[in-house]
Amino acid sequence: MGSIECEIEKPHAVCVPFPAQSHINAMLKVAKILHSKGFHITFVNTEFNHRRLQRSRGPESLRGLPSFRFETIPDGLPPSDVDATQEATSLCLSTARTCLGPFKGLLARLNDTAAPNVPPVSCIVSDGIMSFTLAAAEELGIPNVLFWPTSASGVLGFMHYSQLVDKGYTPLKDESYLTNGYLETELDWITGIKGIRLRDLPSFIRTTDPNDILLNFLIQEIERSKKATAIILNTFDALDHEVLMALQSMLPPVYAIGPLPLLQTHFDDDNVRAIASNLWKEDSTCLAWLDTKEPNSVVYVNFGSVAVMTRNHLVEFAWGLANSKKPFLWIVRPDIVIGEAAMLPPEFLAETKDRGMLCSWCPQEQVLGHHAVGGFLTHCGWNSTLESICNGVPMLCWPFFAEQQTNCWYSCTKWGIGMEIDNNVKRDEVEKLVRELMDSEKGKEMKRKAMELKKLAKEAADTIPIGLSHMNIEKFINHLLLSHRK
Repeated sequence: MGSIECEIEKPHAVCVPFPAQSHINAMLKVAKILHSKGFHITFVNTEFNHRRLQRSRGPESLRGLPSFRFETIPDGLPPSDVDATQEATSLCLSTARTCLGPFKGLLARLNDTAAPNVPPVSCIVSDGIMSFTLAAAEELGIPNVLFWPTSASGVLGFMHYSQLVDKGYTPLKDESYLTNGYLETELDWITGIKGIRLRDLPSFIRTTDPNDILLNFLIQEIERSKKATAIILNTFDALDHEVLMALQSMLPPVYAIGPLPLLQTHFDDDNVRAIASNLWKEDSTCLAWLDTKEPNSVVYVNFGSVAVMTRNHLVEFAWGLANSKKPFLWIVRPDIVIGEAAMLPPEFLAETKDRGMLCSWCPQEQVLGHHAVGGFLTHCGWNSTLESICNGVPMLCWPFFAEQQTNCWYSCTKWGIGMEIDNNVKRDEVEKLVRELMDSEKGKEMKRKAMELKKLAKEAADTIPIGLSHMNIEKFINHLLLSHRK
């Protein structure tokens, strides 16, 4: 009886990620942190992703624990059992338009006094682009924290979208502005990221349509962010100090509580640590393959869960890797090629069979932490970028969309841990940059800087002495609990 009463007395956080792989991964880490601090957790996936997780992790994987439970809401899109990434624009529109009603219904069920062993909902922690939750929180009179799993610099870029429209930088006058050098225009008026070019800002400004869905969606979501109880970000002060200072002046209290990949190592509950969120089935055999390789000898290649490319791009990357003669581990999602199955040339497979390994998905944090991995060819999603920093791994950057362009600019220009591959990828450039990353003096300098950032990341996440990110977590939770009492 005592344990039931103890559970009922806990604060109860409902965590709502945007239904995409990287967003779910990051929110799950936030939920685990809150659970370790005494919160009862309800983690809300969409029905579509719930089915995908059950396929990839097994039917028992989402049974949860008494104090860490999973629930679902519909995403509003037509029914589908296809095991593939959903289209971002449709998903943004649908969640914004259709999810509030089902979400309010879920909250009502959770708050039903007949619900066994479930404390009343005391706060909502939702993704920055799931701001429909703010209306539900306001109706219940509880705090709503927004978690932006994108980079802090990406959020700052989004913060200036409305000004970019007002100043006439976007929408573009016509398609020629994508290629005529206009995107090289430097901006010296954005506090925190002065000198950034238009091409380095989050990519949704690259439109000629004043009614562009994603441009206007981000403007709307950023404006709503100002109504949140607080904002939390997956970064640390030593990495993003200027950007964080700029955001503090524009938003509700901002707490840098990262890097989440290192903070999660302090969880002491094995059952919670074991809860995972990969929508694709992981192939862990790659870790044994890496065990056979020399330290810092392997190029790890993964373009994340959303990026897609043409078949020609895939072939150019393949032959660039082959011609570099370096060992590589390449994650090739089944849906990475636009409109067709990802098929690599038989000649490439024959050429690289003794030094390359291909997988459809893998446990990335373990791979990046492996001593054999010396470089990371990445799309520059924020989870991937931060995981690379946490493991001291320099990068080759091929950004796809959203704030990946911004992350690439920071990695290559500000932090000195990356080199960019041209969007129109060619095998000769891939070969050259892979060799430069793995063998040259520049590559060694990038590695040195990556190791410096790894040290700073570890200091932020340490508990003895207590790091700044741990202090921020305590401040954030105190703010959250105090806001609920009000």
